[in-house]
Amino acid sequence: MPDTTTPIDELSNRYVAEYARHRPMMATYIGVPVEQDRLDDFSPAGRAAVHDLVSTTARRLAELPSTGPADDLSRSVLAERLAADGDRYRSGWTHADLNVLASPVQEVREVFDLMPTGTVADVEVIARRLTAVPAALSGYRESLRQAADDGKVAAVRQVDRCAEQCDVYAGRGPAAGFFAGFADRLGSTTAGLPDALAADLTAAARSADAAYGDLADFLRGELRSRAPERDAVGRERYELASRDFLGAVIDLEETYRWGWSEFLSIETELRAVAERIAPGQGPAGAAAALDRDPAYRLVGVDALQAWMQGLSDRAVDELGRSHFDIPEPIRRLECLIAPPGGMVGAYYTGPSDDLSRPGRMWWGLEPGREVFTTWRETSTVYHEGVPGHHLQIATSVYRRDTLNDFRRLMADYSAHAEGWALYAERLVRELGYLADDGQLLGLLDAQLFRSARVVLDIGMHLQLPIPAGTGFHEGERWTPELGLEFLLSRTVNDPAHCRYEIDRYLGWPGQAPGYKVGERVWMQGRDGARRRHGAAFDLRAFHSAALDMGPMGLDLLGDRLARL
Repeated sequence: MPDTTTPIDELSNRYVAEYARHRPMMATYIGVPVEQDRLDDFSPAGRAAVHDLVSTTARRLAELPSTGPADDLSRSVLAERLAADGDRYRSGWTHADLNVLASPVQEVREVFDLMPTGTVADVEVIARRLTAVPAALSGYRESLRQAADDGKVAAVRQVDRCAEQCDVYAGRGPAAGFFAGFADRLGSTTAGLPDALAADLTAAARSADAAYGDLADFLRGELRSRAPERDAVGRERYELASRDFLGAVIDLEETYRWGWSEFLSIETELRAVAERIAPGQGPAGAAAALDRDPAYRLVGVDALQAWMQGLSDRAVDELGRSHFDIPEPIRRLECLIAPPGGMVGAYYTGPSDDLSRPGRMWWGLEPGREVFTTWRETSTVYHEGVPGHHLQIATSVYRRDTLNDFRRLMADYSAHAEGWALYAERLVRELGYLADDGQLLGLLDAQLFRSARVVLDIGMHLQLPIPAGTGFHEGERWTPELGLEFLLSRTVNDPAHCRYEIDRYLGWPGQAPGYKVGERVWMQGRDGARRRHGAAFDLRAFHSAALDMGPMGLDLLGDRLARL
């Protein structure tokens, strides 16, 4: 802990401890060993209890004195998150939380990915938590019903896709249910597992699979008939969600126009690189040529995982010696294949509070996929690992000497993290790591995709017109169908991923622009520091100072970077 703990630090630490008891799944994610045999209470009563904690903490925080600039920052970070949480709860959309990427549908299943499994005691905890799955999903249904009674239901698209995910988890298909398979793996790999515990584990897993089947039936049989066909959420809800993800209020129309300018600029460079790879064939032809090139080809999931781990390990070693300060306890990063049924693409989960569980890079795959191309994914490894998410998030967890527990573990700002990770992709190019035209095309397509997210997310939810000079349905207003056509025709991303992305944007309004908007703030902060310091500017020192501050909203981040 810091040498001196202020009243604001003490309140922040106490809030994390109390929140973890209310939200044991969050406790698992941040690695606080509190009631790990329980799941969150997603019922209206459980939601209300968390809101009471948020409101009480906000009142106490407002009454506490500050001891100086560091305390002022701690207050600002905690106060902003408490306000955002409170506003979201009062809007009623907390109870209606249902989307293809980050809602209780996925979170209840994914929490088991993070639990230790090495001992009989670990399996005992898992078995007890498995028995809690039916009640957790039942409480979730209560909240969805209450929200529906209030006129708040996710669109039909999200209901249908989440029901399909529940089918996969429940084993309604060629593969066994997730929990049955999970229990089988634990039974075969845990030494000395008693027969009685093995039987309890199997029974609990079957009940958990069945509970997901019940949820699928509820979504299709009860909620779908109350869900709107329209995907666009409109300005009021979008502004609330955008502020939550960004920790800032932005001019949506200006950001939409800026997103277009970024997209067209990156597209111009991408086409130039594609011409070098496959003259006269355009980006799609260049992508096809690279897909056929054995130098970029991996066959089999094991080969993908080994490649991910090898590239990640080299990045930690090389960049940790040359451009970043990476403490030894956070140099370990595990690269894993995600269980089926969840998101398509890569994602990151942070290390535990005590760093005994390392940061992990997960890759979610389409069913049956066995061939992978590294030219597309090299920049993604840097985005998820080092110098991207792992470096930023693990650094915050590590800095218990200067940051209170809330700032280390729970100051969750999507745009801060995603903006840094997108900046990290750009940075590795600047450092000479993507000189190969194939890898460069992959980077540019990834950057193009993130710019498209700004355009599509704001454009589809606000149903904005497509401006002149863009070469795509000019003057028409965005629809999901146009959004998918845009991704398929103006990027070289995998078609299955494009379809998933449209579902993601429509179900998680306001999150997708945070990548580019956050990167914009990081770039402006670095460029401003370089101007202020001139020849004395030290990039490594800038990165260390910026990351050591911990996560914060973009308004605060811009202000703090301007002081480095």
